Amino acid sequence: MIQSMTGYGKATAAFGGKKIHVEIKSLNSKAMDLSTRIAPLYREKEMEIRNLIMKTLERGKVDFCLWIEKDADEAATPINTALVQNYYEQIKTISETCNIPLPEDWFATLLRMPDVLTRVETQELEEEEWTVVRTVITKALTQLVDFRKQEGAALEKKFTEKIDNIERLLKSIEPYEKERIAKIRERITEALEKTLSVDYDKNRLEQELIYYIEKLDINEEKQRLANHLKYFRETMAGGHGQGKKLGFIAQEMGREINTTGSKSNHAEMQNIVVQMKDELEQIKEQVLNAL
Repeated sequence: MIQSMTGYGKATAAFGGKKIHVEIKSLNSKAMDLSTRIAPLYREKEMEIRNLIMKTLERGKVDFCLWIEKDADEAATPINTALVQNYYEQIKTISETCNIPLPEDWFATLLRMPDVLTRVETQELEEEEWTVVRTVITKALTQLVDFRKQEGAALEKKFTEKIDNIERLLKSIEPYEKERIAKIRERITEALEKTLSVDYDKNRLEQELIYYIEKLDINEEKQRLANHLKYFRETMAGGHGQGKKLGFIAQEMGREINTTGSKSNHAEMQNIVVQMKDELEQIKEQVLNAL
């Protein structure tokens, strides 16, 4: 089954008084285009995280986010009491020495002093915590892959419907082929006899008609298009990672349909070709999403 490149996954785990969140989004892209936002504590593991993502997702425009939600008690920035006391003593000394009035609002003054409300982070990532984080990342990736599979199933259903329609339209051309040849012969003969009013060698005309009609023959195009349709189905059944190949096959289908249209020389056949082009265009739009 093919997979879509569109996906979303999210997972959460609790560890040591905090919640670890992972969110991953992906869209279609010709190659792997990975963007990461990682909490400072886990940045030392960025290369390992990137390798895990690229190994699992293969291709797509991927946005990865890993952040921490701390409990209220731990999230609050502590006031450095010793530093506040030191500033208080210094300000009093300066006031007495320089005869400067003391501040009216001590709290407002002291809390504005440098480093009074500065959190000093000295955390190190422990192996136990990293194991939890890695598990959360894996869960989010699994969710995203499941999402891609669901979208891929919808794509496969859409492709099958469009391929069926093109096959049906291709078969509907057949009744007009003999009629087309008869009309071409009639139109040329009528032009010679009535419009130009000239005598002509009927045997030579027959030879020229055969040559002209052979140039308008579309049997080869029909056969190649039928082969491409069959190959498209086989490639879809081959599993994910076939998106680029499906795109190439769709291009080849377009060439055969265009050649059929240019050779048709018949209004009804040209209408059918336009319908086939419409079906193929919808395949080309959606195949960009296939992994």
